[in-house]
Amino acid sequence: MKRRLLTPGWVLLHLVFLAAFAASLWLGWWQWESAQEAGGSFRNLGYALQWPLFGAFALFLWYQVARMDLQRAAEEQPDIPVSEDGTTALPDPEADSADPSEEPSRSRKRSPVPPPAPPVDADEDPELAAYNRYLRELNEAERQRC
Repeated sequence: MKRRLLTPGWVLLHLVFLAAFAASLWLGWWQWESAQEAGGSFRNLGYALQWPLFGAFALFLWYQVARMDLQRAAEEQPDIPVSEDGTTALPDPEADSADPSEEPSRSRKRSPVPPPAPPVDADEDPELAAYNRYLRELNEAERQRC
């Protein structure tokens, strides 16, 4: 599964994250040197301490992106049971077609789209109805003024 991180797209992403880390360390060193010079200021010193934090964040982000991609790949991979002798037992397609109302239960941690809010009737919420009347009055007053 970790071979997925060695695809050409991932190798490029690894190089981008490592370049960002190296660049932030170099910029931190450059600011440190600028702070040590005669014309240096506390601002240079602050940046010298801040740039390595940016580099650490790049490494953290790289780790998180790789972890999420591996987790997504593991969720997409079908669960095939393995017997004691090491052979895989593929599911029988005829057994699945016996009852079409049963769907394979794939549990998700969360729904990708939140459920829609139930419609609110003006009779159910008098406060909302009063607010909508107020907005209509403001809109009419604005139209009359123009």
